[in-house]
Amino acid sequence: MSAPVALSCGEPSGVGPEIAAAAWRALGPALPFFWIGDPAHLPQGTPVAEIATPAEAAAVAGHALPVLRHRFAAPNVPGRPDPANAAGVVSAISRGVDLVQSGEASALCTGPIHKKALIDGANFAYPGHTEYLAALAGVDRVVMMLACEALRVVPATIHIPLSDVPRALTREGLEATIRITHAALIRDFGIAAPRIAIAGLNPHAGEGGAIGGEEISIIAPVIDALRAEGFDLRGPASADTMFHAEARSRYDAAIAMYHDQALIPIKTIDFSGGVNVTLGLPFIRTSPDHGTALDIAGTGRADPTSLIAALRMAARMATARAAA
Repeated sequence: MSAPVALSCGEPSGVGPEIAAAAWRALGPALPFFWIGDPAHLPQGTPVAEIATPAEAAAVAGHALPVLRHRFAAPNVPGRPDPANAAGVVSAISRGVDLVQSGEASALCTGPIHKKALIDGANFAYPGHTEYLAALAGVDRVVMMLACEALRVVPATIHIPLSDVPRALTREGLEATIRITHAALIRDFGIAAPRIAIAGLNPHAGEGGAIGGEEISIIAPVIDALRAEGFDLRGPASADTMFHAEARSRYDAAIAMYHDQALIPIKTIDFSGGVNVTLGLPFIRTSPDHGTALDIAGTGRADPTSLIAALRMAARMATARAAA
């Protein structure tokens, strides 16, 4: 990488600070990254090297966690988010975006946030990280991918009630999701000719219309139109046969129709090592696939595996994008 990965601190009263310290201990100089946050929020005993610019991170990562100091209004009490810190959490994210867009960081990895604390303390107007990042980047549509070594999967609809999915699933939305995923596989994952599997919405992919018609009216027409452009697409397929090992070997990413159809397989395959990736941004963004875990914050029980995977994936994606 030509520049280190930026890691925004997220909610300081959650597990973010302790998994950041644990990730540095695991990665050290092998994968230079810097943490944007208040050094006082890190676990006691964490070796810290305050840096003035991201370019200094690589030189100090061998003996301390590189930290780009960011102002916060209050101390962090594990398990108890303080609304006074909400503005600091939000501005740390935007600072990370500025650094990655300027080229001073090669990618942005974001620590988990606590949405209610942000709403209470900063009138945060976005459903979550992804929508805020899209607004900062000036992008109308982004796509959430969950990825591990064995599977990449994208939900076409995300955080909505299951009863709303059929109405939310449209030809235009599905086509955009496929196009963004296809482009990201080429640019950010180095796959020259991506193979994408598309799930049906209904059991047995509708069974020819006997168990639902969305496959016929929405999903298949989109697949046919994109195949005519040269996309390598398979489906609509019955979701219950898409995620075993042999099936996964035949595609580079799968697109599911709703949240749990996508997340259950990846969390079953690799619960600790999954990574949340935002596709469609002008910069690379990854995140651990878990929340703030307030119930165990400060206890030393937090597992840094997903954050380590997210940092590694960010670095690989940055390398692929630079090569492309």
